[in-house]
Amino acid sequence: MPDFTAAATQRARVRVPLRFHDGYRVDAELVTFHGLADGQEHVAAVLGDPAPGTTPLVRLHSECLTGDVFGSARCDCGPQLREAVERIAERGGVLLYLRQEGRGIGLYNKLDAYALQDQGLDTYAANAALGLPEDARDYTAAAQMLTALGIGEVDLLSNNPDKAGQLRALGIEVRDRVPTGVFATPDNVRYLRAKVLQTQHTLPLGDLAELGVG
Repeated sequence: MPDFTAAATQRARVRVPLRFHDGYRVDAELVTFHGLADGQEHVAAVLGDPAPGTTPLVRLHSECLTGDVFGSARCDCGPQLREAVERIAERGGVLLYLRQEGRGIGLYNKLDAYALQDQGLDTYAANAALGLPEDARDYTAAAQMLTALGIGEVDLLSNNPDKAGQLRALGIEVRDRVPTGVFATPDNVRYLRAKVLQTQHTLPLGDLAELGVG
């Protein structure tokens, strides 16, 4: 994990009206940054207006071209992004859109891992077979972004305990971890079950078993 020593600063803020395929609309303020530790072009979407004294709802959403843009049913990323924007806008908070495709291994490697999953490996074993980390994501830049936005305490919208653990280690207080919805389909149920068993994501195994993976 890179040293969290240099402060990031806000670079620009711009209002962008967001429009989703199901008709949901909301205005966001997109924020870019100088000085992020990994040098990537991560973006914060500031949504809604938190009531005074309340803790903002925050999601760290890793970029997923296949799910977010093309609507791939092999993961739950697209539905999680859509849900997060609405829930954060209702309460007030920030969505950090992080350029960490494929849990940090990149798009091409992710697609190579998909090919191995088609041969029976789970999502983590496929990464390992390619000589890659199961999860290469580092959230130092996310902590920098929150600090630059003046946010030191969050309610984290996530099923992933590693996100909360890394943020706490980087000086961000995670008051609560709020689970997302369960967006299981026959195409992604093995992927979701692997996340529960391998990295302790908070998803109900019973609901996943109903789709044929027990």
